[in-house]
Order: sequence, then C-alpha cells, then structure tokens
Amino acid sequence: MAALRIRQDYSPSDLRQRAARERDTRASLRLLAIANALEGMTRTEAARLAGMERQALHDAILRFNVEGPD
Repeated sequence: MAALRIRQDYSPSDLRQRAARERDTRASLRLLAIANALEGMTRTEAARLAGMERQALHDAILRFNVEGPD
C-alpha cells in the first residue's frame, strides 16, 4: 500500500510555529507530528515523538490534507 501523501503548501517550520502558538496541546502535538513526517521522519517515529499512535497521525494527516493546519 502506498504511503498517504501530505500536502506540501505548509513547511515544517511553519507548522512548528503554528504549534508553538496553539493553545490546545493535542492540536499542537498533531502539528508537530505532521511537521516531523514532512521532514522525512517515519510515520511511526513522528507519531511516537508526539505521544500518539500511528493511526492517530494517519487520521490527523487526512484532516490536515483537507482542512489545513487550522
């Protein structure tokens, strides 16, 4: 199965800046996990570092691809 692609119109540094301003801790961690994955980290490692399961990261990427970081 092919990996789920992540939209490329936000840079990892932009996502990290948004995560730093985010008041919701879970939303902030999702943004950080997506930034890590965009930088080439494996999805498993990106999810682990954000304290989430790989499936949760997958779901966050699906939502991010449709709605963006907001």
